[in-house]
Amino acid sequence: MSTLAWFALLSLAVWVWLLLGQGFFWRTDQRLPKAGPGREHARVGAGAWPGVVVVVPARDEAGVLPLSLPSLLAQDYPGRAEVILVDDGSTDGTGRLAAELAARHDGLPLTVVSPGEPGPGWTGKLWALRHGMALARARDPEFLLLTDADIAHEPDSLRRLVAAARDDDRDLVSQMARLRVRSFWERLVVPAFVYFFAQLYPFRRINAARPRATAAAGGCVLLRTETAVAAGVPDAIRTAVIDDVSLARAVRAAGGRIWLGLADRVDSVRPYPGLGELWRMVTRSAYAQLRYSPPLLLGTVAGLVLVYLVPPAALVAGLTTGDAPAAWAGGTAWAVMAGTYVPMLRYYRLPAGTAPLLPFTAFLYLLMTVDSAVRHHQGRGGAWKGRFHSGHRRATGGGEFTPRHGE
Repeated sequence: MSTLAWFALLSLAVWVWLLLGQGFFWRTDQRLPKAGPGREHARVGAGAWPGVVVVVPARDEAGVLPLSLPSLLAQDYPGRAEVILVDDGSTDGTGRLAAELAARHDGLPLTVVSPGEPGPGWTGKLWALRHGMALARARDPEFLLLTDADIAHEPDSLRRLVAAARDDDRDLVSQMARLRVRSFWERLVVPAFVYFFAQLYPFRRINAARPRATAAAGGCVLLRTETAVAAGVPDAIRTAVIDDVSLARAVRAAGGRIWLGLADRVDSVRPYPGLGELWRMVTRSAYAQLRYSPPLLLGTVAGLVLVYLVPPAALVAGLTTGDAPAAWAGGTAWAVMAGTYVPMLRYYRLPAGTAPLLPFTAFLYLLMTVDSAVRHHQGRGGAWKGRFHSGHRRATGGGEFTPRHGE
């Protein structure tokens, strides 16, 4: 057989292993249980709903706040709950707008605070969370809901999160918000973000009785307060650029039980209309996921080429040159790849027929990852909303990236 055919067979073997041996990452069935208010009351216990404080770090979020904050204030939660929005040095009137929205919308009480500039060694979002969580703990809640300023929640979102945590005795319950997929580039790139993340951190392995992976989605994290104290967060992860995975690892190290799944009633309202916005979102954190390691970068690039680019290349080259083994192996690997992507496209309500475009999206991600490394070595890495975090080198593991919301 030709060299190309051998590479195509190797790629096919990898895809068979990913299909069957990587925690069925491609399935989208890890969701919060569907239940009406009556069943949730029965599970939690009548009159036993715990206190919750919602902490929202926000920096220059005036554009999305009218779509997200009212949904938090309107939570239909039977217990004591309130919202703390931490205005992280915004220049667009985020804090003032939040107060105005609270005055116009009845619901949970809102407190707006500002922590000042981040202390030495702190990323902006974690500095804001530190301030907000300290204020929240003074209210003595059983749970903290950490949610980004671009996340909109259906009225029963908090109730369902708490019921799931109480019902299954979880210390951290996190949902990966459904990202916006309206523009051409959002439809092409965004579902693959979540697909890649699930491939790296299979939800089933995170949620298993004997977990074999650890991660969370920073846009929506319900965290038991006593567990946060035991884990020393956010102080223990203050330099982390990939804060959600670092948070989950700190909780797991403290003995906490974690659940992560896809959201049905929690959505990101942040628009990424063009490729440039998506590119900047990925380059901010992609190299951090690789621990700022050139060898890991080279390995990731080689892996992406083998797994995602070799199959279509082998199929086309094999058909063109008459190399039947290369064409068969490449075509079969491409078919398995596309088949594993279909459930994610359906979750995002997109046509399954676009699944064969995944290699092109993977190639874009490859370019973004390389650009992230270049930016880091040029001293421009980790830039987000006017801040640079190039110096943060806390290892977060893995070779993929987490979709970012906010800073």
